[in-house]
Amino acid sequence: MELSNRQEKIIEIVKNNGPITGEHIAEQLNLTRATLRPDLAILTMAGFLDARPRVGYFYTGKTGSELLTEKIKKFKVHEYHSIPIVVQESASVYDAISTMFLEDVGTLFIVDEHSCLIGVVSRKDLLRAAIGKQDLSALPVHIIMTRMPNITVCRKEDLLIDVAKNLINKQIDGVPVVKDTPKGLEVVGRVTKTTITNVFVELITDNHI
Repeated sequence: MELSNRQEKIIEIVKNNGPITGEHIAEQLNLTRATLRPDLAILTMAGFLDARPRVGYFYTGKTGSELLTEKIKKFKVHEYHSIPIVVQESASVYDAISTMFLEDVGTLFIVDEHSCLIGVVSRKDLLRAAIGKQDLSALPVHIIMTRMPNITVCRKEDLLIDVAKNLINKQIDGVPVVKDTPKGLEVVGRVTKTTITNVFVELITDNHI
């Protein structure tokens, strides 16, 4: 978040004189309290300043990068996950390849008749199968998939930063978002490396904060 010159001056005044009322800040800048109200609201919402009734504004002592880090650490999966791309376990490898290209994704989630997760197929898995001499239309996708419990999953209330760490540490492109049901883990979303990239782009362009 880029601050204006006036917002920078406000922070400096609060640093040196806080706690300080909005009226006193306005006096030092030779402005009216009403003129400063939007700036004070922005600085308070962004976390640079804090305000207490009948006391005034005071500096939180945190830099922009520290505030940004705190914000990122609070992001939850449910705020950003996208629609999952799933394939039935009875589908062929050929069908899986077609779905992957049509949907422009790097990972497919294989589900049973209850829409519950039983496996994952990546680009590498499909490429490996395609290189062989097998009939892809006759080869069931469940033959080549990675099966439970060797699948990394996440849930809606998980922290996005933890999912990002798993993507890096396990060198995978995406993970399914699941919820527990009596039949198994129902797939309700996905988080991918693209998801994480979009989050950082939003932060940089101030679309989310």
